[in-house]
This record gives sequence, C-alpha cells and structure tokens, in this order.
Amino acid sequence: MIDNHIPVQFSDTRRRFIDRLTHRVVTACGVGILLVMMLLFFWLIWVVTPLFTAPSLQPVSHFALWQPQPAVAIGLNSQWGWRIDQHGTARFIPLSGEPAEPALQVASGPVQAAITADKSAVALLQPDGSLKLIAADFTASNGEPRWKFPLGDRALAISTQPLRHPAVARSAHDRWLFAAASDNTIELARLQPNQTPVIQTLSQAGTDQLLMTPDGKLLFALADNLLRVWRITADNITLRDTITLQEKPQNMLLLSGGDSLLLAGPSGIAQWFDIASPTGPHLNFIRNFKGAEAQPLFFSEAHRRVFATLSPQGQLKLFASKQDGAIFSHSLPAGITAAEFSPQGDGLLVERAGQWNYFRLHNPLPDFSWRSLWQKVWYENYPQPAWVWQSTAAEDYYQAKFSLVPMVSGTLKAAALALLFATPLALAAAIYTAWFMSPALRRWVKPGIEMMGALPSVVVGLIAGLWLAPRIADHLSGVLLLPFMLAATLLLCGWGSRRLPPRWQRLCAEGREVWILVPLLLLVSLLTLWLLPLVDGWLFGRGLAERLAHGYEQRNLLVAGVAMGFALVPLIFTLAEDAIFSVPASLGQGSLALGATPWQTLSRVVLPGASAGIFAALMIGFGRAVGETMIVLMATGNTPVTDGGVFHGLRTLSANIAVEMPEAAAGSAHYRILFLSALVLLLFTLMVNTLAEVVRQRLRQRYGQHEGQG
Repeated sequence: MIDNHIPVQFSDTRRRFIDRLTHRVVTACGVGILLVMMLLFFWLIWVVTPLFTAPSLQPVSHFALWQPQPAVAIGLNSQWGWRIDQHGTARFIPLSGEPAEPALQVASGPVQAAITADKSAVALLQPDGSLKLIAADFTASNGEPRWKFPLGDRALAISTQPLRHPAVARSAHDRWLFAAASDNTIELARLQPNQTPVIQTLSQAGTDQLLMTPDGKLLFALADNLLRVWRITADNITLRDTITLQEKPQNMLLLSGGDSLLLAGPSGIAQWFDIASPTGPHLNFIRNFKGAEAQPLFFSEAHRRVFATLSPQGQLKLFASKQDGAIFSHSLPAGITAAEFSPQGDGLLVERAGQWNYFRLHNPLPDFSWRSLWQKVWYENYPQPAWVWQSTAAEDYYQAKFSLVPMVSGTLKAAALALLFATPLALAAAIYTAWFMSPALRRWVKPGIEMMGALPSVVVGLIAGLWLAPRIADHLSGVLLLPFMLAATLLLCGWGSRRLPPRWQRLCAEGREVWILVPLLLLVSLLTLWLLPLVDGWLFGRGLAERLAHGYEQRNLLVAGVAMGFALVPLIFTLAEDAIFSVPASLGQGSLALGATPWQTLSRVVLPGASAGIFAALMIGFGRAVGETMIVLMATGNTPVTDGGVFHGLRTLSANIAVEMPEAAAGSAHYRILFLSALVLLLFTLMVNTLAEVVRQRLRQRYGQHEGQG
C-alpha cells in the first residue's frame, strides 16, 4: 500500500495570532485613511470659513477734542488721527486718547476742503480764491506725525472771485489738478511745485458739486440734474458726456480706483461707470443698491470699493461694489457730523459733539459673496454681466473677479470629452481582449495596454501641447472624420468576413482576426489624416482650422480631450477587462451550450454580469478626468472662459489651483477662494463616487440575483 500522506506542520495558535494581527493592522490603516480624509475635509472648511464671516464693529476709544470749530476734513492711520477745522487749524490727535499735538494754523478761514481719492492730501480753498495743499506724513523715523506742503507753504492764487465745491487729484508724482466752481464757470488749475498755476476756464453755470478721478483724467460736474463729464488731457479739456438725470442727486462719490461713480438721490444710490462704444467710453447707469438711501454722511474707503452711509440718527450701513445690498448695518449714537475709514478699512473714526469715537472694523473680504461665485456679476467697464475669473492685474486699483463657473464648466467639458474619447476604445478593447482574443495573445496585449497607464501625465501633456496640438490644427478635417472612417471600416470588415471563401475564413479564425484588423485600421487612419487635408486644402485653398467662423485656438478642448482620453484608456480598460473576465466561465459556456451565439452570450449574459465592474471603471475614469491637472494645464491654453467651444481653450479647477496657489497671498480672498474651489472639487468627487457606488451596488444585487437563480 502506497502512503500518500504529506507531513505538514500546522499551528492553530500561530495562525489565529497572524489572522488577528492582520485584521487589526488592516482595520487601523483603513480607519487612519478615513481620519486623514476627514482631517483634510475639516481643514479645508477651516480655511474657507472666514469667507463667510459677517463684518463686525467694536469700540476702541473715545475722547474729547477741545476744539469747538466743525471739521472740514479728518483722517487717520493705525495710531494717529488728524483734523482740519473750518478756520484752517490742523492738529494731530492720538487715537489712544493721549494729549493731542499742538495745533498748526495752515490756512485762513473759513476754508473749504477737498481730499484726494487715496486720502493722502487735502486742498484747502480760502475765501480769497487762493489754495493750499497739505498732507499728513507718518513716515518720520521718530514716529511723530508732521504736516507737509507738496506745493509749498505759500498760498497759490487760483481766482479773484469766490469759488466753491473744490476737487483735487494727483495726476503725476509732482503734478496736481485742482478744480472749483464759480457762478458761471469752472476753474481748473494745473499745479507744480515752484511754478505758477496754469488756469483753464470751463463754461458751466450753477455747479453743485465737482469730483475728479484719482489720475485726474476725468472731471464730473453736477449742476441741478445735469451731469457733465469732462476729459482732461495734457493739452486740452473736452466735454465727453452730458447726461440729464431723472432727479437731482444730493451727493456724488467715487469708489476706489475712480471707475465707479455713485449718485445719491431721493430714489437711493445708483452706480455708474464707463462702457466702451464705437465712439469711445461713455458713462452708463448700471444699477441701484438695494436698501441704500441718500444720507448727509456719504464716504468711501481709500483702497477698496466699499462705501458707507450714516444717517443723522446714527444708522451706519456698509456697501460693496459687487454686492446687491448692505453687507453690514450698525446703530451708532445720533448727531455724528464727520466720519472716515482707516486706510486699510479696518477702522472707523467718527466725530460727534466735540468728541472722537474710534471703532475697530472687521471687514476683511467685503467683495466676496456666494452669489458672486456662481452668478453673473457686472464688473466695472464690462458691457454686461458675465462670469469672469481674473484674480490679478498690473494696476493698483484692479477689481478682482472670482467666478468659479468658468473653471467648473471647463472641468466638466474636459472630463466629458475625455470619457467620450476613451470609453469606446477602452470598453471595446476590454470586451475583445476578455471574450474573443486568444489566451496566448491576451497575455501580451493586456500587460502592454496596462503599461500605458505608467506614462506620467506631465509627459502626456507635454506631447499634447507641443507635438499633437499643431498637427491636429494642420489635419483638422481628417481628425474629425477619423472616428467615422474607423467605425465604417469595422462594419465593412464584419460584413465582408461572412462572404469570404471558406479557405480565407480559416485565416481569420476566432481570436486571430486582430492580425488583419490592426494593419487595416492603421492604413485607413493614415489615409484619412493625410489624404483628406490635402483634398480640403486643394478645394478651399486653406485648411479647415483657418476657415472656422469663430476662430481656432491651437491648444483647445479637442486636444485636451484626446490627450486625457489617451491617459484614461489604460485605467478603464484594466478595470473593465477584469470585470468581464471575472464573470464565471460556466455562465458563458451554459449559454453557448443552449445554442446562443458568442455575441448573444456576450450581450445578454457576460456584460450584464460585469455591469457593476464596468460602471465602476467608468466612474473611476471620470474621477481621474475631473482631477487631472497637468494635461489640461499644458494642452488647453489655460484660459478661464465659459462660452468657448471644442476649438477654444478652457481652464479646470485643478489646473487653476496649481497655477495660482503659489502667487496667492496667504489669508487673502484669492487664497481662500482657491481653497474653496478645492473643497468644491472634493465635494463634487465625493458626490459622484457616492452615487456611483449606490448604482454599482444595485447593479450587483440585481444581476447577482439573476446569477443565483440561474
């Protein structure tokens, strides 16, 4: 008798210990991954939360002024406030409430004051028609403030007749423009240090108010309900716009940068700014701010497009240029006669009953709102509301534009086109490899396609941007026709293979037809890409890309879709092929034994059984396409537009984060909105994966039940 027993040393205790250890390690790793994901999620929320924090106002100090004369101009920095009264007395006052500096008589009163748009200088108009320009200087090394006179400490004669409603602007480093109104004219003075003022006279009677843009290029003159806009150049002054308003405004104000003009009247506060036209830029009415009412105190920040109204009863309301209504409202004591923002917008100084009250204002992101991220906003000088992302520019007074719609649109368009390109190729290859291909050939083809997935996406993007993009532009007609030519070739081959002689059909035995199809498809592709553009150029004299009505950008959505699709093919193929190959062979063999054809077995037995895995492959591929960065960054031109077609550029959320995060100042609105876009991308991916998992489980249960019944 032959003993077939093979001695095996086996320890139940050792095995149970290893099983418990492995179980605990795997569980700990899984829980750790979940904790890391949750930590990342909550960290993003923590960074983004300040975007939605409401403004606040806290009192800091209040103290007596011991100056009975009303102020014509006040201002402040972080530690000092300054005040000029109507008798021309100027004084620096510590915001801490300490004793004030000695007063300085800078002009003979009663004076009228005009402040530059950046609050850096004050023009004092004296009763005799003379002018003094004064500025508060806080740059001394000893920390003590001082008064400076940019045009000298002697008064400059502007006019021999009484003037009113002064306005001042700094047109260059050492050049100033000053305007004031008389009964029938407007006197405009060009001022330079140590030079006689150059006076120009404009005809306009009954002027109620004058304003000048910060660069001194435009002068707004209001007379009753008639608004005139004068354009000022180095050589002359021309009347650009004459607008008859429906009602007489009570006040005018320019926002930071000087592009937006605010008119406060009985109907509220209206915003106006220039819009380009065939005859040049012209002032246009844009909108009314909701809940904004004309008040005696109407003032703005120096460096942000924020303004405030303050009623005699002490009701303070803050508004921002990109918001529909008030962003903050607060009740202050009644009887306030003067108010001013700090240069950075983090403080508010008010004067009331011979006292100053200083408040700490927390309003770091006044222009941000959830609406501005997703809805169209009418930005300054744009012809109409639009979705725009443009975070930086060269000018100091640039109005940042943060709309996520262009990036979300670009992300979805790029992912959809990539899936449209990759899905037919990957699924067709997976079906053929798993069901029809011979096992020997499958052992070579499957690893070869999977190796494509190891190609870095930056390499794919580089090839797409530098090599593929110009060639698609040169052969656009052939590229667009190629999918139809390949499909027609496959259909013709299937139809013709059944009509071949039996001897030839044996050469195309099942599993070996690929050796004939691949060279034939390559030949058809070469002929389509080479011959058709030649015929197109011979017929029309130029290629299809040059004839498109809406233009053609060399790096566009089509290039990105092809490149991303190429990167998605290995991933979708591998998962789908494994799902099809994992369907129990007994199911297919039973179907064939009952008389079904291979195609019937594939479509009615194998594919339904593998549908959950195939759907998971498509969703994982979609997630990869949504999060792809380098390919879309290098192949699309990286242009954040919404209405572009397949032949125009785009920008995705991930590419936008990669490009702009290194340039974003930490803690700024730009910085936090980039983190918000990352959070949106994470939530979108989470929602898609959750939905995909629900669908996959239902498919698995449905066809799993059928398999069990079979």
